[in-house]
Amino acid sequence: MSDRSDTFTVEFTLPSERLDRFLHTRYPMASRSALQRLIEEGEITVNGEKVKPTHAPHAGEVVVVHWPDPRPDKAEPEDLPITVLYEDESLLVVNKSPDIAVHPGNGHERHTLVNALLHHCKGQLSGIGGVARPGIVHRLDLETSGCMVVAKSDAVHTALSEQFARREVEKVYHALICGAPTRSQGEIKVAIARHVTHRKRMAATDGGGRSAWTSYTVVRRLKFSTLVHCTLHTGRTHQIRVHMEHLGYPLVGDSIYGKKQNTKFLELTGFQAPRQMLHAARLGFTHPKTGKVLTCEAPWPADFAAALEAVS
Repeated sequence: MSDRSDTFTVEFTLPSERLDRFLHTRYPMASRSALQRLIEEGEITVNGEKVKPTHAPHAGEVVVVHWPDPRPDKAEPEDLPITVLYEDESLLVVNKSPDIAVHPGNGHERHTLVNALLHHCKGQLSGIGGVARPGIVHRLDLETSGCMVVAKSDAVHTALSEQFARREVEKVYHALICGAPTRSQGEIKVAIARHVTHRKRMAATDGGGRSAWTSYTVVRRLKFSTLVHCTLHTGRTHQIRVHMEHLGYPLVGDSIYGKKQNTKFLELTGFQAPRQMLHAARLGFTHPKTGKVLTCEAPWPADFAAALEAVS
């Protein structure tokens, strides 16, 4: 087992709660599936005993969480180009390329941002994300470019994750959308849940799901499209893509959300977008070590700039 561990005592009995869900609330930086795996492997114990993920927490129980160290045999360091916007001994902020996946997974076992980070940081990354996601505090979709913060230690990882959970992180995205919104700015407060039939998709919903809040501002009206700035007040999967589709203005180039509008956009402009036109332009947070606000901005990648030029 890893020597890096957390120990705490459960304060209240929660008969209708599950241990994996309870721990995910306490450690939002770790996915429920990762926590379930740690419980099943005995890395997480209750009163010194191995339990099931469905175990209901009871007041007075002592929970020990052993965090695994990053194991490069699962994600090998690779000398891949990355653009660093800021770096110190605690963390770094990178400008993610749109053609690179964040971490190894189905179809992307190698050549990911994690592989590049393991080489760049010489393995000095937090282990909270597990062996496949060392240092990864938050994610961007494969085709989304822009700012991402990466933690080099567990303490920094935890502190940053808490800022994300408390919605204290500034997250501004640039998006090229199909069509032209009538309003120059607006807010979308619509919950998001897993699609009922298409399990790899998310969907806006009136009942159930998780609350989601996006603000947008029109920056430039273009040919059959519009450049908007979106501010994320929450961080749900595919949030901007789902919310803009919900408004009727899906992202240009999005192959999952808004196929009909994208087909029409292609017919009207003759421009075939290489990907979903979404870029994480600005990321601001409080540095866990210095206490100072750190704001990073990422310039548009070449394909985003070319798309704007094509529809100007």
